[in-house]
Amino acid sequence: MLVVMLIVHGLLAVTLLGAITHQAFSVARRPRAGAGPRSFVSRFGSVPAASYAQPIVMLFVATAIMGALLYPQYRIEVRTTLEDLQLPAANGVFEIKEHLIAVGLGLLPSYWLYWRAPLAPEHAGTRKYLTWILAFLVWWGFLVGHVLNNIRGL
Repeated sequence: MLVVMLIVHGLLAVTLLGAITHQAFSVARRPRAGAGPRSFVSRFGSVPAASYAQPIVMLFVATAIMGALLYPQYRIEVRTTLEDLQLPAANGVFEIKEHLIAVGLGLLPSYWLYWRAPLAPEHAGTRKYLTWILAFLVWWGFLVGHVLNNIRGL
């Protein structure tokens, strides 16, 4: 059951990673003046950013809940293994991950509020920076979780 939960947590994290990355590139792009051929990066960022907000909130919460359900097993098995292998940095980055995800959960109400329709043009900068902060937190959490899983394995 634990392996299934870990796989579901990973799938939720990958989905969240894709959604927040698309939205982050969308709010960062500059409008194009010409109508010439578009690059992969410009097409990647040309998604309707507002449509991603609610799924991102739901995915962030679901991924955090799944991570919280896996956390006791991590503390018992993975952390002790990392200590036995004398990898305090790995434990440290996971501690940072815990705190950053908590910060992300705290930012979600503001993020959701600023992305609610109708979008006020004067809050475009706030939406942009909240999105990029959440994108950083999600990327950090994903990379740290992935590396620690590779150290310890399923």
